[in-house]
Amino acid sequence: MEINLGKLPFDLDFHPSSPLVVSGLINGDVYLYQYASDSIPKRLRGIHAHDESCRAVRFVDSGRVILTGSPDCSILALDVETGAQIARLEDAHEAAVNRLVNLTETTIASGDDEGCIKVWDTRQRTCCNSFEAHEDYVSDMTFAAGSMQLIGTSGDGTLSVCNLRRNKVQSQSEFSEDELLSVVIIKNGRKVICGTQTGALLLYTWGHFKDCSDRFLGHPMSVDTLLKFDEDSLISGSEDGVIRLVSILPNRIVQPIAEHSEYPIERLAFSNDRKYLGSISHDQMLKLWDLEEVLDGNQVVQNTSAVEADSDDDDDEMDVDVKPKKPSKDLKRQKGDNGQASNMKAANFFADL
Repeated sequence: MEINLGKLPFDLDFHPSSPLVVSGLINGDVYLYQYASDSIPKRLRGIHAHDESCRAVRFVDSGRVILTGSPDCSILALDVETGAQIARLEDAHEAAVNRLVNLTETTIASGDDEGCIKVWDTRQRTCCNSFEAHEDYVSDMTFAAGSMQLIGTSGDGTLSVCNLRRNKVQSQSEFSEDELLSVVIIKNGRKVICGTQTGALLLYTWGHFKDCSDRFLGHPMSVDTLLKFDEDSLISGSEDGVIRLVSILPNRIVQPIAEHSEYPIERLAFSNDRKYLGSISHDQMLKLWDLEEVLDGNQVVQNTSAVEADSDDDDDEMDVDVKPKKPSKDLKRQKGDNGQASNMKAANFFADL
């Protein structure tokens, strides 16, 4: 199924129990669609949520509310049934809100363009935690519920671990020469996978976040979005417009499963029943892929002998790593509303010789 949104989309989310999907657009609009396998998707609502772009959308409160985030620094709550505005936090952040992710039934996390991550109680409409985690835009986040830790990635080339219980940045990776654009946790919580601007996947071992334990060079262009498929594989969306099924340890691209011609993939998400994979791209299309069809019945072949045993003394309660050296400005970029990353200048290998 294909939906022509008419404008560049930045984010999408599926309703937790109903066949509904929502998308936020570059002009500040929010579109809500109802879909079914035997009919054309129907637009239920079109809401002008922000005067600037709508970069982030999420269903919260069991699907009764849609939250949106924008470069106007606000977070808006909309009623799903009526489309009416419930509440607006005008100054939720001091910089443009770039990402929203669900944590628990009553909490969400937001990340902005200056590296700040905040956790919000959606019922009390108050900020629970605030972390100055990065020096550049927060590109993606994911939540480890068992340890109450929030993993963030940034354009400054670092991965952060925010401890919600202790209310502090517990650990942070060294600066990479590559922007980190996306993140997922797999292998039953033992591995954190990050997509990068150059197309490499960085593999971090839980509890050892200072540097990656492995690099997988399989994508020809940037990996803008990642989605966990199961504990041993993920789905990647790349700047080349191809959506791929990727096995981790052993590291290999199992198969391309879908594409948006040559337009970059902006976001991926599963429907609540995991029947459909949703994708949005710079071609202004929202596509719903039937997973049974696009996977062609193939399954990720597991090779347990290729998986390295993780150390028994891995500690998910690490202290904060020593703050690494700040990167030069030519290794950073500011995210504009075209959603595309600028090219980084190559570092001079012989500069210090």
